[in-house]
Amino acid sequence: MSQKSTHTIAVVAMFFMFAMISFVTNMAAPFGNIWKTDYPWAGMLGNAMNFLAYLFMGIPAGKLLARIGYKRTALVALAVGFCGVGVQWLSSVVGAEVNVANVGGQPVMLNYLVYLLGAFVCGFSVCMLNTVVNPMLNLLGGGGNRGNQLIQTGGTFNSLTGTLTPLLVGALIGQVTERTAMADVVPLLVVAMCVFALSFVALLFVSIPEPNQRRETPAGKDRHSAWSFRHTRLGIIAIFFYVGLEVGIPAELNFYLTDDPLAGAAVGGAVAAVYWLLMMVGRAVSTAISKRVATRVQLAAVASLAALLIVVAILMPESLRISMPGYSVAEGFAMFSVPISALFLVLCGLCTSLMWGAIFNLSVEGLGRYTEQASGLFMTMVVGGGIMPLLQNALAGSVGYMGSYWLVVAMLLYILYYALAGSRNVNRDIAVD
Repeated sequence: MSQKSTHTIAVVAMFFMFAMISFVTNMAAPFGNIWKTDYPWAGMLGNAMNFLAYLFMGIPAGKLLARIGYKRTALVALAVGFCGVGVQWLSSVVGAEVNVANVGGQPVMLNYLVYLLGAFVCGFSVCMLNTVVNPMLNLLGGGGNRGNQLIQTGGTFNSLTGTLTPLLVGALIGQVTERTAMADVVPLLVVAMCVFALSFVALLFVSIPEPNQRRETPAGKDRHSAWSFRHTRLGIIAIFFYVGLEVGIPAELNFYLTDDPLAGAAVGGAVAAVYWLLMMVGRAVSTAISKRVATRVQLAAVASLAALLIVVAILMPESLRISMPGYSVAEGFAMFSVPISALFLVLCGLCTSLMWGAIFNLSVEGLGRYTEQASGLFMTMVVGGGIMPLLQNALAGSVGYMGSYWLVVAMLLYILYYALAGSRNVNRDIAVD
């Protein structure tokens, strides 16, 4: 097989895995609508468990990548993902009557703990997949604007599956009642297990370049690491905040609309799906312009616009409503009345779509042999997708759903700083070959 054909197959494989990451990750937040009927404090806990896995697996995943290579790491990730979704499926059939703990005098059943374990295991899987996909696409693109272009293209497929997941969960759940349970979403879990299994088999026959195996480590102990680069350290913080706001914006919107008497879970899921759909649109646009528009300029522009949209959403009165597309079991796809703030929050998807690829691309620029280590560090900080939405959800309990979005504004301002100043490599004197 020619080198060009191998390169193309590798890119397609990375795109497919990028799509799977979002498909699995985006189940956690809408699944919260199932559990919060029994456990009001648990709406974002499954999502937090999914992202908490990054904290434990990020650095080991980077080391695994450097030791066994991209393909083997991806195969391990796919196998772990199959097991994680399988454990979540088990929560629909076991332990619903077994009390294993009490929180604030309220019983916690075994099936919920099984679900949390499954979400945690799935987090290990997507962490490893992310560790593989992002540096691989950046390297296949040769870094710079072209590397960012490939990451954004992969992100387009990521957003497509991210759009489908909350839409499907909302359609399967319908209106949340006391009888809503994990059994309602079993078809989606079965599909996810099949995708993991088929992907594992397909990847066995795909040739993936192993750039880390062609790079020799200098003799003796290296006194530098990825931490030695200021733009990488600041980028790690930016990734922590970015994933937090990327997840928090649609997840809190979903809860907000679920509690709205004129909307409900199905409508909330459908409106949240529009957010992910717009992320797909934004990434497609970024793919088209990345050869001409610098990554730093793109990041600064979308961070500014997103902050503005969030502020407008916060200041809009709840009584002002607008029609947006949604789905209900009774009416199917239709237009539903929602607070106008939902529109501005959904439009943020156009902005957040560019941020992951841009931050990663800027943060690993010029790292050379330290790229794999940096990728592991970045995956560790993806735990922000669990911590920050959990914090935002806690704030919503005291200051209201829309008041909690001031936290998102603060995170966006840091990302704007990173785009304008923090992303510049001031450590070019460190040898990276």
